[in-house]
Amino acid sequence: MARALRTLGHHVSEVDPIERKWRLPAGTDAVFLALHGTYGEDGQVQAELSAAGVPFTGTGEEGSRVAFDKILSKERFETAAVPTPRWAVMNTAAALCPAALRMPMVLKPACQGSSVGLQFVGQEGEWSAALQESFRHGDRVLCEEKISGREVTVAILGDRPLPVVEIRPKQGAYDYHNKYTKGATDYFCPADFDAVMTRRLQAVGLMAFHAVGAQDYGRTDLIVPETGPPVVLEVNTLPGMTETSLFPKAAAAAGIGFNELCGRMVELALARAAHCGSNH
Repeated sequence: MARALRTLGHHVSEVDPIERKWRLPAGTDAVFLALHGTYGEDGQVQAELSAAGVPFTGTGEEGSRVAFDKILSKERFETAAVPTPRWAVMNTAAALCPAALRMPMVLKPACQGSSVGLQFVGQEGEWSAALQESFRHGDRVLCEEKISGREVTVAILGDRPLPVVEIRPKQGAYDYHNKYTKGATDYFCPADFDAVMTRRLQAVGLMAFHAVGAQDYGRTDLIVPETGPPVVLEVNTLPGMTETSLFPKAAAAAGIGFNELCGRMVELALARAAHCGSNH
């Protein structure tokens, strides 16, 4: 991303915030966020940059906090009538399997990214060990009915949904290994859906994006079952930008090259900052 921005003529300084006492170079006009997980996606760094009055790419503090918390996201989805799998919250590793949900189920730590701590439960005998494993990665766990179907993602740039990407792991689920191992997953973009379903997926993706308060760009992950409506899994406010990442694939299918994509992200950040400034 730094290389892309330099190609566009920007002066780029790279700052690694692994040390919390990081400082921005003097005269920084905007920060391009390239972070994942806690501190990066959960609203913390966004709050610090907002307090410093420095524009940054992507969603603001509140939307980042909501989207990163899978339980808060579910609550916002329900309020906005966004279709999503049935769910329950587990507050202890000793919790019983929720009788109101049907097997199979998925367990997800409430505040983790990149499929960290993701567990699948096919029968009740697997529940206890899977729940304990998920609780190793946080103090609350989302339990969700597992919906079988085609896994897709809808990237948003500005307020425009990009072409749908379908994700097909060659083996197993789209877990951490298959997500970050080159060649482990096949991607199809634009995904092979008819025009009506494509528009429906894009509309639901944008609806979920708005429901959590996301801004400028992001990615909504969905499942398309054989029967029934598509359902939303989550919204990612800082989607990956590596060679295997989905967001650049969707942008490329829309005719937006990687350099241009990075440039647009900066333009959106500066435009939002200018708009906020004009409102004060």
